[in-house]
Amino acid sequence: MKHLEVKRIIGVDPGTNVLGYAIIEIVQKKIRVLDLGVLRMKHLENHPEKLKHIFDGLSELIKKYKPNEMAVEAPFQGKNIQSMLKLGRAQGVSMAAAMTNGVEVSEYAPKKIKVAITGNGNAAKEQVFAMLESILRIKLKDSPLDASDALATAVCHYYQSSNPLTKGKKYKDWSSFLKDNPNKKA
Repeated sequence: MKHLEVKRIIGVDPGTNVLGYAIIEIVQKKIRVLDLGVLRMKHLENHPEKLKHIFDGLSELIKKYKPNEMAVEAPFQGKNIQSMLKLGRAQGVSMAAAMTNGVEVSEYAPKKIKVAITGNGNAAKEQVFAMLESILRIKLKDSPLDASDALATAVCHYYQSSNPLTKGKKYKDWSSFLKDNPNKKA
């Protein structure tokens, strides 16, 4: 009997008041959502408490679902530098939770995630939500947009990591690529 390769990815949409997460499992190129939700931190008094809550919450999810990889959305550059700093800390703590638990981490820009899911880097969150329902053939019902953003991040990572064009050796220039691939000369 052939052993089926199972891949699990945890997607994270970082935030310091609400952090979205999603765990997907891929078996025979079929994506199944195992868990989807948010960690809420508005009730916590200070920023260090929020960061600890993120670390503990994600560590718990990682121990429960044992993902192979984490995909995290990179904070986008906004006008408010304080918000950017807080988001960056939330992202860093998320990555630390993964690495502490032996999970490989990849980061994706919001536009890249939107392009992977909808084909449009300027798509609204609601368009991403609707497209995920269509792609995965599930109803996300009352899922918060932070959770569906995390799901989009996980699905984007799966698409990127399973794409033969994005796998394998990386080249710095065309001449080194041609040296390894002489049959590709024009």
